[in-house]
Amino acid sequence: MSGVSSFVPTPLILTDRAIARVQLLMQEQQNVALKLRVYVTGGGCSGFQYGFDLTEATAEDDTLITRENVTLAVDPLSYQYLVGSTVDYEEGLAGARFLIQNPNATTTCGCGASFMV
Repeated sequence: MSGVSSFVPTPLILTDRAIARVQLLMQEQQNVALKLRVYVTGGGCSGFQYGFDLTEATAEDDTLITRENVTLAVDPLSYQYLVGSTVDYEEGLAGARFLIQNPNATTTCGCGASFMV
């Protein structure tokens, strides 16, 4: 006998470092309405690539995840590739950047900016 089961996807997670960076950018730009938009586009050396943007605008069908007054906005097409991912921020010798730790990626490039599912 088979039954119907439900699946609740793990939402995207914002690390403390990512939150702190967005909060700092909001202060620097004196705009508490800024949101971190994360998206996926075709391209990159592994097939898809991640993109990041600071914006006030959201679409009706965006998924919005808020933690500590920081909102992450993701469009529905990108969300399917990012479910369960962690959005982080790092500073190092190569510079400063937001990055994605994506459990759905089967292959990533060396810099981590592109992936394949």
